[in-house]
Amino acid sequence: MQGAEFAVTTHDRSVITVRGPISSASLGVTDAHDHLFLRTPALPGQEFDDLERSTAEVRAARSTGISTVVEVTPIGCGRRPDLMRALSEATGVNIVAASGYHRDAHYAPGSWVMDASVDLLAERILADLQDGMHPNDWLDPDWPLDPARAGVIKAGASYQRISDRERDRLVAGARASRRTGAPLLVHTEVGTCAHEIVDLLQGEGVPQNRVILAHLDRNPDLELHADLAARGVTLEYDTPGRIKYRPDSELLDLIEAMVAAGHLDRLLLGLDLGRRDYLHAYGGGPGMTYLMATFVPRLRGRIGEAAADAILSGNPARAFAWSPTEGQVA
Repeated sequence: MQGAEFAVTTHDRSVITVRGPISSASLGVTDAHDHLFLRTPALPGQEFDDLERSTAEVRAARSTGISTVVEVTPIGCGRRPDLMRALSEATGVNIVAASGYHRDAHYAPGSWVMDASVDLLAERILADLQDGMHPNDWLDPDWPLDPARAGVIKAGASYQRISDRERDRLVAGARASRRTGAPLLVHTEVGTCAHEIVDLLQGEGVPQNRVILAHLDRNPDLELHADLAARGVTLEYDTPGRIKYRPDSELLDLIEAMVAAGHLDRLLLGLDLGRRDYLHAYGGGPGMTYLMATFVPRLRGRIGEAAADAILSGNPARAFAWSPTEGQVA
């Protein structure tokens, strides 16, 4: 595939960052799925919320060419809009924050997220998208909102199933996406339930080209991925450098095959460093420099400069731009 030329068209629409809207054309090289601050009962002992360390991690990533990080820590998982704003201001890197909710495993028994109605879940997402994010993870209507707005909606499903409560949270995310035109990124557990998630969101009126499915490379089934891409869904591959899942060569094979099958415009890349053990700033790895310093040079060798640039810059500019459909603007 090296040397092939690809024409990638993007429409100049707004992407919402924690420092305000920016033109989608100015997004630049994008880590499409990562975490800068995280605290969840599903990962005891792996929390990280130190501004200085996260700033150092992102500053190092910027030195490799990263311009934007999509930070997909949702409500109830240690999200810190105030620290994201401070980090973005200190580094110059665009940060796109997430509203929405994760799969059931990330909420402790008694969490308000597990008991809330669909109406309340959707209301909280809409506030994050339109007015500013709640500065803590608990539902406190009297607490002032942080001025940073969320720019993407997160949802999640469990392994091989969508629980009743996850279904409610997907519906809430769909309602908010319909109202605002915000993209909707869904955690797939080991790449499962992909078609079921898309079917549910399509039934709720979300355009399929607004849906991003995360972690599909954990289930590197080319036929499945090609079918999803043909439906207009964006696929996010986010485990470069995590050799415990599979060698990078297999992910490179998958991307090369998807490009050869005509699905270049459906692919995103991220790192999803959701444990402190994955971050250089905490003494772990592969770290946020891995994408551009280690993985992308190999990717360019496989599919060429133009195709790699499309995955890193052109596709995120489309996928994370808001596309209002009900008279609202970003």
